[in-house]
Amino acid sequence: QVQLVESGGGLAQPGGSLRLSCAASETIFSINTAGWYRQAPEKERELVATITSGSRKNYADFVKGRFTISIDNAEDTVYLQMHNLKPEDTAVYYCNALITTIGGLRRDYWGQGTQVTVSS
Repeated sequence: QVQLVESGGGLAQPGGSLRLSCAASETIFSINTAGWYRQAPEKERELVATITSGSRKNYADFVKGRFTISIDNAEDTVYLQMHNLKPEDTAVYYCNALITTIGGLRRDYWGQGTQVTVSS
């Protein structure tokens, strides 16, 4: 059973940077599309960024110019590079990916979430 394993969250100061990683737990055939979402306390989960296998990217307005989503197909890993972090970026960040497994199954997976806290 493929899992998405997230890492890279933590505490950052306002204006700082973090890079989140989301790696498939076993070898897969391909990542078709992927996205990062976040959920702050007492708020709905919201879309942060998405990317297709053709590298078409889409960003929420509140992260444009600050965050970059990317896929490393050799490592089966999705990244979210975050710069100029703001306190309002504080949330649990979740990755999501539509994956084709080695066996040819196409399924949607979610990571377990990683906490990002932006505070001085």
